[in-house]
Parts: sequence; C-alpha cells; structure tokens
Amino acid sequence: MHSEVVASRSADQRDSSRESRNGTPQLDAVSLAIIQQLQEDGRRPYAAIGKAVGLSEAAVRQRVQKLLDQGVMQIVAVTDPLTVGFRRQAMVGVNVAGDVESIAEALTAMSEVEYVVMTAGSFDILAEIVCEDDDHLLDVINKRIRALPGVRSTESFVYLKLKKQTYMWGTR
Repeated sequence: MHSEVVASRSADQRDSSRESRNGTPQLDAVSLAIIQQLQEDGRRPYAAIGKAVGLSEAAVRQRVQKLLDQGVMQIVAVTDPLTVGFRRQAMVGVNVAGDVESIAEALTAMSEVEYVVMTAGSFDILAEIVCEDDDHLLDVINKRIRALPGVRSTESFVYLKLKKQTYMWGTR
C-alpha cells in the first residue's frame, strides 16, 4: 500500500480531493490511506500517519483538517451507551404520508436520535434512538415522533444486547 500511496502523492500532491458530479468529494489514495489509519486508531499521531502514507506531519494535519471541514469524516469517542447512563436503545421504523425529507429533518433535530436513514422497503425511515430508560423511550416515540405531522406509523425494535458496533468498514 505504501508504494501506491507514494506514487499517488507525487502525481497529485496539490489536491487531496476534488468534487464529483454529484457534489461529493472524490478522495485520492493518500486521503483514503489517512482515513484508514484513523479508523484503526483515532488517536494515532500525525507523525505516525505521515510515515505510513509518505507525507510530513504538517501535510497530514492539513489533509485531516480538510477531510473534517468537508464532512468526509469525524473524529469522535465512541462509547457503550450502557456505561454512560443510557439503558435503552431502539431502532424505530417510520412510515410517512407525504414528504419523507421533512420527517427525516425533524428526527435529526432530536437529541435522542443518533442515526437517521431514508430507506426503500417496509419503512420510509429508520432512526436509532438512545434513551435513559423505557419511560424516556416511550416519551420520544409516543409524544415526539408519532406527533410529527405526516408520520403514519412506527415500529420499534428494542435492543436487548449489543453484540457488535464498529466503524472499521475501511475505504474504497
């Protein structure tokens, strides 16, 4: 991988990404390699990343900042919700009558909602909710989600046990 990255770096050192036709950044091999390094360890020093991808520490710092600014990635601490006081998690399927986008936007504004995706299939939207307890979950679903104009129905899938949660899908 290192030789591929170095070759790519010399061919296109000026610009780590360009926008594609749909407006999303197209990342070069060096930026993808930096992302992979950070997926393995989000606290990895820029100097170590630079050594792995063939850039200086300063160049890695600039690339990382650009990736953050573009919204390509985030660097966060991922916790186990149970250990930080959130005893109930659920995936909620939402069926919508009318504008799916407006319901998705309303869900993203709720602090308990961690993940929102518009889907094709049985549900128009899937939303992951993290709550303190069952009463909190009931309040969010019953009084806030179901109360949104255009929400036709919901179906809740309460998590009994989290077996795997990873953000190591790599890059393509």
